Amino acid sequence: MKFGLFYEHQMPRPWGADDEHRLLKDALDQIELADRLGFDYVWEVEHHFLEEYSHSSAPEVFLAAVSQRTQRIRLGHGIVQLPVNFNHTARVAERIATLDLVSDGRVDFGTGESSSDAELGGFLVPRDTKREQWEEALDVVTRMFVEEPFAGWDGKHLRMPIRNVVPKPLQKPHPPLWVACSRRDTIHLAAQKGLGALSFSFVEPAEARHWVDDYYATIESAACVPGGFAVNPNVAIVLPLMCHADEAVAIERGLDGAHFFGYSLAHFYVFGRHQPGVTNIAEEFERNRDALGFKREIAAQQSEVLGARLVQDGVASLRGAIGTPAQIRELIRGYVEVGVDQIIFVSQAGKNRHEHICESLELLAREVLPEFQEGEDAREAAKSGRLAPAIEEALTRRDGPRGADPEYVIEHEGSSFY
Repeated sequence: MKFGLFYEHQMPRPWGADDEHRLLKDALDQIELADRLGFDYVWEVEHHFLEEYSHSSAPEVFLAAVSQRTQRIRLGHGIVQLPVNFNHTARVAERIATLDLVSDGRVDFGTGESSSDAELGGFLVPRDTKREQWEEALDVVTRMFVEEPFAGWDGKHLRMPIRNVVPKPLQKPHPPLWVACSRRDTIHLAAQKGLGALSFSFVEPAEARHWVDDYYATIESAACVPGGFAVNPNVAIVLPLMCHADEAVAIERGLDGAHFFGYSLAHFYVFGRHQPGVTNIAEEFERNRDALGFKREIAAQQSEVLGARLVQDGVASLRGAIGTPAQIRELIRGYVEVGVDQIIFVSQAGKNRHEHICESLELLAREVLPEFQEGEDAREAAKSGRLAPAIEEALTRRDGPRGADPEYVIEHEGSSFY
């Protein structure tokens, strides 16, 4: 099992003048600590206009800062929004390659299409074309990594002439590719395209087993036609985290933050009505949490067994890895047994305090992670060996890099630089 940290840069109201500055500096300190403690990944989102829920609109800048304060932790874009109104495809290729170079080849390139009306509407991306825009841009951006020069493109959503897109990434043929997934059908799509599946749903091990089994069966089938020039066979799931020797303290420090995370996500993606700059999600959360699946007294039950959700009288409420080292260790074992490759922990959530997050990471790294990190290299090697024939065959189904028109020339006109 590998372990990561997930950052939305949450900032519930009310806001102070220095809060965004402190938020980012604390996150950098947390990730620097995680790097020293042996965490494998940090994942940074790209969201726009989702106030309180996510103030992470420039992940390429934040991850560049992370790259200079860490030594080994991998830098995950979780994810870059690929529809062209969000990010021109050439600019995506340039930024990913540059980050890969300055980080000495530590980038993992997660992709997605967005689904919130606030973002799609803000960038004028039609909902009915976002999936095909993502698919087209994924093909194009991977070609930009490997074609020298890029042979140009004349597609439905993107047109671009021949250009040599530089720099090229340090990792060859390109950084590992992932896609954001929230449902079983998108995890299946990830496998069809040979992409790592970043599941941002809070799922129990029993449910994850079905996802993992279908994912790897698809990777090994003729249905896998890689979206890039390498296959990245991995399934990751997300869980809230707060670790403390006393379960009651872990609950007090982490549960409300986890619930705000889930509520504010649903506000923008499911049920919310939002007036920019006016709506106070933190206040709405306090009024409405019980009715919308975030009932504190259910999730705060003290129990030997943790789950993504705890249930009482048929009503479920989000919990995750909020508890003691022994409880979290047992929860992780459940995901290991069903074949999940990575657990990504959410600790920076709601009003969770920086010092509590750091204490939690230190305790987890000291008392829980070593059991699951031991033998990880052997597990990865065995998995790679098992999948190698299927991956080799899958790559033969992908159209290779193209050659550019050898007669193409850029004509420069004009008599001055200005």
